[in-house]
Amino acid sequence: MMKKLGLLFVVVLSVTALLYPFIWGQVDVAQTSEKVKVVPVKKQVVEKPLHNVDLPQFAKIKDIKEKKSRFFDFIRGPVERANARVREQRASLEIALMMVQNQQPLTQTQQDKVVDIFADYGLEDEEISELSLIHALRRVDVIPKELVMMQAANESAWGTSRFARIGLNFFGQWCFSEGCGLVPNRRNDGAKHEVAVYQSVQEAVDSYFYNINTHNAYRELRDIRASLREAQQPLSAKELAYGLMSYSERGEAYIEELHAMMDHNEAYFEE
Repeated sequence: MMKKLGLLFVVVLSVTALLYPFIWGQVDVAQTSEKVKVVPVKKQVVEKPLHNVDLPQFAKIKDIKEKKSRFFDFIRGPVERANARVREQRASLEIALMMVQNQQPLTQTQQDKVVDIFADYGLEDEEISELSLIHALRRVDVIPKELVMMQAANESAWGTSRFARIGLNFFGQWCFSEGCGLVPNRRNDGAKHEVAVYQSVQEAVDSYFYNINTHNAYRELRDIRASLREAQQPLSAKELAYGLMSYSERGEAYIEELHAMMDHNEAYFEE
């Protein structure tokens, strides 16, 4: 009898040993599974360009010299066209001023031209006079291409920034009506500004010229430029850069950076 009981005990132990992982293990698995949290993987959203311009893939150009050369070649044309337009407008104003100072009447065509230029520079309420023409000439003037191209490179990270790629905004310019542009990812709470979107590179450059030549924040730049004109000195990009103190929250550090970039990239300006 004792032998039978001993044999039965051995059998029970063996079966229990075989079933142990399944009986007790199932409880452990169930308990563990309750603690595991499945974190959904966020799908990366790729923004599509809000324009139809075929931009160079600046971010894929690994050679620094090639990237700089491609960027300057890309932006130089629109900058030169903007300055050419300004020179033509300025010439019309200078002729009109000379005639007014000599008490010669302007033709109707000249008057219409001056009125259009005034409107282009936020002076549509001005009547044609010696004073208003002098005032207009402070606004209607060129911006050295070295300064424009260097700001474009700085503000757009050599054409690779989100605003440049998606909205053709190479100068970080803002707009202030809802839906007018791209909302910055790091915009402060309560801020309403957006980053403007353009449909062509020329439109972006022309907007930059209008901003610099009309906004009160850059009156100092226009004063420096007028002083250089009066002294019959060249319009130095570095000198005019001092009038951009309000362009960046970094102030003087921003100006110093522009100066350093001009020095380092001087070889590219005349290509």
